Amino acid sequence: MPEVFSSSQAPSDSPTLDATKEVLRGLRKKRVHRRQGHNPVQVAASQKMPDRHHKRKVDEYSEVMSREKYSSNPVTAFLTKPLKTFFASQSREEEIILLLRKHPITQIRWVLTTLVLAVLPILFINVELFSFFPGNYMFAARVGWYLLLLGFSIESFLSWFFNVYIITDERIVDVDFLSLIYRSISSAKIDNIEDVSAETSGALRSVFDFGTVRVQTAAEKTEFEFEDVPQPNKVIALINDLLLEEEREKVEGRVS
Repeated sequence: MPEVFSSSQAPSDSPTLDATKEVLRGLRKKRVHRRQGHNPVQVAASQKMPDRHHKRKVDEYSEVMSREKYSSNPVTAFLTKPLKTFFASQSREEEIILLLRKHPITQIRWVLTTLVLAVLPILFINVELFSFFPGNYMFAARVGWYLLLLGFSIESFLSWFFNVYIITDERIVDVDFLSLIYRSISSAKIDNIEDVSAETSGALRSVFDFGTVRVQTAAEKTEFEFEDVPQPNKVIALINDLLLEEEREKVEGRVS
């Protein structure tokens, strides 16, 4: 409650009474002004003053993202407007617009390698070369082989899953997953981006629509490479939309 209405904080009755009268006089003046229509300044101010804290959603300014749905599947290479997805250095008001990984077709090599190596022990089970080994030794060798193979496949999958490229409404982020205990994160603000290009050479890239997007920036890391990501043309269009929105925010005086 304001101090003018707090008798416990007033040194005497007269200051409190005087302050109350002053407040009442102000209220009467406001009522008179409202009746006489003398409130144009407030209306004009409310109409002319821009909302400096208004931040538009990506669907409002990006034609590319307005056609995309919110994604809830975390195991995909092209995750648009992901739900319940966050990263370590993300700010409270920062929104993830697009999360990218390498196209799944680029992972076919380690998948085929795993399948071939998994079949090898079955092919050599009756080979006489290993017949002199005791049965329990052969069993232990097969178990060890499949454990190593399992570790290889898990490491390959985690490397694909956690090496991500993130585009938010404020910056681009490159997360390099080097091991279970170490990762490298680089980022650049949208207004630091100077040039965006894509490389989609080769029949395989053309058929499956993936390529490498290169982003030149004026940040500490001058070049970002989104390697072998799906739909590179959409990625470039989105970054261009973000650059235009960043310029609009500066012109209109909105806080980004």
